Amino acid sequence: MHANSGDHLKVSGHRVGEPSRHAEILELRGDHGEPPYYVRWPDGHESLVYPGPDISVEPKPGKKSATK
Repeated sequence: MHANSGDHLKVSGHRVGEPSRHAEILELRGDHGEPPYYVRWPDGHESLVYPGPDISVEPKPGKKSATK
């Protein structure tokens, strides 16, 4: 998984009907855009995230993805 600052993480819901959650990537703590990522959630909470299989990276709004 590769990301850039400003990209968003999308966390898929775990139950039927549960909405996805999004967080903005503030800082890359791994080498060359790799995890972990320091993120800010919509409620203002910031945390360190090690993405699992239920998380995807979405490019910064207005920017096209370099990899697909």
